[in-house]
Amino acid sequence: MFALTLAEGAELRPLEPWRAAEFAAHVDRVRADIRDYIPFAGTVVDEPAARRFLQAYADKQARDAARIYGIWVDGVLQGGTLFRTFDAGRGICEAGVWLAAEARGRGLVTAAVRHMIDWAFGERGLHRVEWLCDPRNTASAAVARRLGMTCEGLHRQAFTLDGERRDVQVWAVLAAEWPAGPASADS
Repeated sequence: MFALTLAEGAELRPLEPWRAAEFAAHVDRVRADIRDYIPFAGTVVDEPAARRFLQAYADKQARDAARIYGIWVDGVLQGGTLFRTFDAGRGICEAGVWLAAEARGRGLVTAAVRHMIDWAFGERGLHRVEWLCDPRNTASAAVARRLGMTCEGLHRQAFTLDGERRDVQVWAVLAAEWPAGPASADS
C-alpha cells in the first residue's frame, strides 16, 4: 500500500474493491457535484455497484489496462484520479479525475495527475497521455491546461450521458513535452 502526499492533510492512494462501502458513500455524497460530467455517478448507486466498479478497475489493473486512485483529505475520500485506459504497447493512456466541491481549489487534482504523468512517462515509458472532457467542463479543461497539455480538438457528439449526446474535447501531452523532475503542484 502506498500513499502520496498531495498537500497538507491530502493523500493519493489506491482505490481498491475492499473500499466499496466507503466509495459508495462518497459517490452518494458527491453525486450532485459530479453527475454532469462523470458517468459512474449514475451507476455507482450502492455498495454492490461500487464493488463491481472497483473490481472492474482491479481486473483491468491486473491486465495493465487501467488504474484508479482516491484522494483523501483529512481522512475522508473526496475524489480520485484514474487511468481510464492504459495501453503500454501503444504507449498511450488517458487520465481522468473527479473531486467533491468542498475539496476544490487546493490544486489536489493537478498534483495527483502530475504524479500519474510522471509515472507513466518516467517509469512506464509511455509516449502520450490524453485527457478527455466535455467542453462545458471548464474546470477540467483548466487542469489540462495547467498540466501543459495541448487542446487537439473536439469530437462532436462522441458519447452519451443521461440520454444526451455530448462533445468531447481532446487534450494531450507527449513525453518529449513533459518537464523532467519531481511531481510538483507549484507549476
